[in-house]
Amino acid sequence: MKKTNQIDRRAFLTRATVGGTVAATGAALAAPAIAQEMPEVKWRLTSAFPKSLDTIYGGAEVLSKYLSEATGGKFQLQVFAGGEIVPGLQAQDAVTDGTVEACHSVGYYSWGKDPTFALGSAVPFALSARAMNAWQYHGGGIDLYNEFLATHNIFGLPGGNTGAQMGGWFRKEIASVDDLKGLKIRVGGFAGKVLERLGAVPQQIAGGDIYPALEKGTIDASEWVGPYDDLKLGFYKVAPYYYYPGWWEGGPTVHFFFSKEKYESLPDNYKSLLRTACQAVDADMLQKYDHLNPVALKELVASGAQLRSFSAEILDACYKAANEVYAELEASNAPFKKIWDSLKVARADWYLYNQTSEYTYDTFMMIQQRNGTL
Repeated sequence: MKKTNQIDRRAFLTRATVGGTVAATGAALAAPAIAQEMPEVKWRLTSAFPKSLDTIYGGAEVLSKYLSEATGGKFQLQVFAGGEIVPGLQAQDAVTDGTVEACHSVGYYSWGKDPTFALGSAVPFALSARAMNAWQYHGGGIDLYNEFLATHNIFGLPGGNTGAQMGGWFRKEIASVDDLKGLKIRVGGFAGKVLERLGAVPQQIAGGDIYPALEKGTIDASEWVGPYDDLKLGFYKVAPYYYYPGWWEGGPTVHFFFSKEKYESLPDNYKSLLRTACQAVDADMLQKYDHLNPVALKELVASGAQLRSFSAEILDACYKAANEVYAELEASNAPFKKIWDSLKVARADWYLYNQTSEYTYDTFMMIQQRNGTL
């Protein structure tokens, strides 16, 4: 019995040793397979924004962090601020021509090349941030936009939203449509075309150049983003009248634009990770702005900013002018019409629905805030 037990123990130890060797060998064999599934990818991304705008510029840094963490450093995205590789407004061009693999920008910066670029970000009197996300992720918006972007060697994914923006900073009060005539205003994309019809003189200026232009009187007004970013840039010191709403940007999407060729060369697991990480950044940016803007607005008012709402007369005139521009583009630009038709359906449905629970609830709660009962 004793001898048998010894033999059994030896047999067990032998089998365990052999099994352990096989297991170890299996682990050694598995490692290269995993490594093959997660190759090293090193991309450069140029942002359209300066580092001082930590929330909107920071979206690219958050994406870089997510990709690196999820791949053990295998997928590296090196982020450059606007101006470090190319000027901020040329970030998208740098992707198209292959200077960089990716950028973080806003589609309407390329309005001058083709107005269709603006539809993926924001156009006047279109969708709120929440409605924009619904249309993009579940209404076919991402696919429609990428069908157009492919003609420019780009693949795009939403990568942030600021929420409805403010109408901007003005050196003087704007009480009527006549006050827009001759007004030199820094405004991006489609909005400039609309304001031009009402006599304004739109200017496209990068974010870092706005303050000195306002201070010197080179421009009379400027829109940017909203309270948190505007406070950082100090516009209230040189243009005290702070108007709202930014009717041209009810829910502007910031995009990650990738080289179509580089994106398609990624393995499927990296493509999936990239889509997931971009959607996380998209949500995170809006959440940050929603958290930071209320406090920043109070600070701006305390610092002397004069809050003003655009009059109904101005909003009606701008809405009419925007629809005139839309009609012209629908008749002359087929890619624009295809996406705009989809957006219009989403817009009509959203604002019908939003008149019920969302609007009623928000209105009631705002009344409580004004009554001091919150």
